[in-house]
Amino acid sequence: MKIIARNIKDTEKLGKIIAKRIEKGTVICLDGELGVGKTALTQFIAKEFGVKENIISPTFTIIKEYEGKLPFYHMDVYRIDSEDDMYDLGYDEYIYSEGVTIIEWADLIKGMLPEERINIEIKRIDDEKREINIEGKGLIFEKLVWELSNENTFN
Repeated sequence: MKIIARNIKDTEKLGKIIAKRIEKGTVICLDGELGVGKTALTQFIAKEFGVKENIISPTFTIIKEYEGKLPFYHMDVYRIDSEDDMYDLGYDEYIYSEGVTIIEWADLIKGMLPEERINIEIKRIDDEKREINIEGKGLIFEKLVWELSNENTFN
């Protein structure tokens, strides 16, 4: 599914829709070039999901934990050298937990991602507009696609 976000408000709307659909065990994989809006989308999802803390990209810490409706894990794997490093950080304890996990730069660890997940790739069209491609597998992904298909914001 492809969405055109005309501005940051559209990205916020998308984040709110995603937050309504996610539940325990949800894994969201974000990819796109530097500065395209991966962390901004994560912030909107987290806020709607009940996270009170300010979300910042965990580029140097790799993983940050927050409390929302469920535990909320935010990973940035940009600086990971190998998938083995992710295992050393306890990656699977987060991914297969009762929480929700968002992974920025997920394509760098694609060999270890769970089969059921939501993949979101963000591409810059111009300073404001973004093309957002959403793919995935699983019931949560299917519910999200159904809701987005019935949403008029992105038409």
